[in-house]
Amino acid sequence: MIEEKEIERIKRQVKEEFPEDPALQQVHIARKIIAAEAARGGMNFLEYIKKLVKKIRSHATSPPP
Repeated sequence: MIEEKEIERIKRQVKEEFPEDPALQQVHIARKIIAAEAARGGMNFLEYIKKLVKKIRSHATSPPP
């Protein structure tokens, strides 16, 4: 998980890139956070997303405790 300081930096950067579009800002903030988390895990964006999907699917199909 990335630090709050990094998230704030990403938010500032995206707001500068898309100053008049809050919805687009949110999409790009999320994308950049996911990309940063992927990089920390030694993966690219798509590898990280596939890993998350696989984890969610396996959790959804496992029996409750």
